Amino acid sequence: MPHSLAFLATASLMANHPKVSNVLVGEVMEKNLSTNSRSIGNGHTTSCQPRHPKVNAEAAPPAQLDRVGQPSCLSANRIFRDLSPEEIKLITGSVRRTIAPKGKIIYTPGKTGEVLFLLCQGSVHLYHLSLEGRKFIVQSIGPMTFFGEMAILGQSMQDSFAEAAEDCTICVMGRADVEKLILWKPQVAIRMLEDISQRLHKVQERLWESVFKSTSARLASLLLELSHNGRQPIEGVRHQDLAEMLGIYRETVTNTLDRWQSEGIISLSRKKISILNLDQLCQVAEEEGLRK
Repeated sequence: MPHSLAFLATASLMANHPKVSNVLVGEVMEKNLSTNSRSIGNGHTTSCQPRHPKVNAEAAPPAQLDRVGQPSCLSANRIFRDLSPEEIKLITGSVRRTIAPKGKIIYTPGKTGEVLFLLCQGSVHLYHLSLEGRKFIVQSIGPMTFFGEMAILGQSMQDSFAEAAEDCTICVMGRADVEKLILWKPQVAIRMLEDISQRLHKVQERLWESVFKSTSARLASLLLELSHNGRQPIEGVRHQDLAEMLGIYRETVTNTLDRWQSEGIISLSRKKISILNLDQLCQVAEEEGLRK
């Protein structure tokens, strides 16, 4: 069945979802449908692999390299870890790659159709907006994973927006492409479901904490999560970002962080938070387990 992977993500997306051109996906699909790759550095879209009328294991072209000489983002993505290099080569022709600068709205509810985004570099915030315009970040998606609206995988954006939290490199696949890929390699669907399950577990934990934990304990837990239990500084995250992740006011976050800095628990600098006393921060997260 590998020969059936010689398909165009562009055609399936634009045919099935005429409104998709309102956001990033439309920009990807409308700009360049030629077989030649374009320069990423100029902000244009580019194929992860030049397209060929017929793709097979024997005639598959070499894997696309990015500007720093690293293999295609597909080969490094967790959901493709069961695939061989030759099988990765067959998939690269079915995706379009683009750059999303920080602050770019990648997905808009009701305007973007069923599409799968493969995040190669950067990070993306999935968030809801209240009627008053307040943002609540439901999830933060890191590199080498995926997000998007794909009902066949139980992956639903519902009323969520997707925004580039930093400069991102993203590959896009349409529903028809994903269906063919899953039929050919069910392992990919298994890995995706594993990832979705882990995210659901984190969302459930966040919901539990919002009900039973105090604001300080929730903030401490979030810092532990973002710092990988204190193993690395938290960089590029503003106080406003933390507030939006927890659904609280920025002033509350700032006052709490300032207090912890004065107590020697953390160190604050411009868009950087370092954990100085891991044991004490863990104690804050644990001892305030029940909201009073």
